[in-house]
Amino acid sequence: MDYASSLLGLLPGARRGTPGVKEHAICLDTPDEAQRFNRRLVNACLRAHTQSEPVRPGQLHVAIIGAGATGTELSAELHRTVRGVVAYGLDKIDPEKDIKITLIEAADRIVPALPQRLSQATERLLAELGVVVRTNARVMNVGPDGVHLAGGDFIPSELVVWAAGVRGPEVLTHLDGLEATPSAQLVVRPTLQTTRDDNIFAIGDCAFLVPDGEARPIPPRAQAAHQEASHLVRQIKRRLAGEPLQPFVYHDFGSLVSLGEFSTIGSLMGFLSGKGMMIEGYFARLMYRSLYKMHQTALHGPVKVGLDTVARLLTRRTEPHVKLH
Repeated sequence: MDYASSLLGLLPGARRGTPGVKEHAICLDTPDEAQRFNRRLVNACLRAHTQSEPVRPGQLHVAIIGAGATGTELSAELHRTVRGVVAYGLDKIDPEKDIKITLIEAADRIVPALPQRLSQATERLLAELGVVVRTNARVMNVGPDGVHLAGGDFIPSELVVWAAGVRGPEVLTHLDGLEATPSAQLVVRPTLQTTRDDNIFAIGDCAFLVPDGEARPIPPRAQAAHQEASHLVRQIKRRLAGEPLQPFVYHDFGSLVSLGEFSTIGSLMGFLSGKGMMIEGYFARLMYRSLYKMHQTALHGPVKVGLDTVARLLTRRTEPHVKLH
């Protein structure tokens, strides 16, 4: 078709080049992988409770590789989840002694894409929860009993989660004629058109665009994908009308990191003469949930999201907080 546009905005895949990741770590790219990790976590607690010998070092330790938003939020959620599992009668497990969560990051601070003060505040809250944070730690390989770091350090853990790196679907590297980055992202121009085919557009995590005057590409965040999708809808209409395409301009409205029931930390951009404003606590949590519902509404529509919200409010007091099967 001479005017049709292909829209590619797929979910990121995990970077599995590190030895042992594919065999011994669990990625959370799909619902099936998330359910698999849930089963492994619950089963590990059940085995530790029923075995005759004491809990082995690392048996109930969880190592999370990658301290971006996904890994950081997961570490806080797991702090609550594992204690929820133990509360279901697994009294042979001591949560403070037998369970340990380690967050591993190759950069010099966690959530490196966010402002430094947010990283520091997040790390402080994680420390209060007992989460061990290892920065400047590069993973060399993952084994069945733990994670080996550059420099010789070893982190014992029989439960390893890979949450490092944003990567586009591998299929993008095999599309004939299109320019792709080593991280399987399609290189696009300011109009979001791929560099070698004007009829193909890319948005979301699979799009690689460095704005004019910037040194880094647009970050792979939900707000970037949302803005790109809204922009592309307008541009398709302009193209069908024979009008020239307009360049995409990214606006950073801030970032929020949820630490589950414990806290939410974030920044809102452009509120005070173009400067950012740091927020924390209940207001930040309210903003986080509002943005989450907004993205759900964009995908599923207001009726379905409204009914689902009401159903969750009615059942949250009767359903277990942790899926046990």
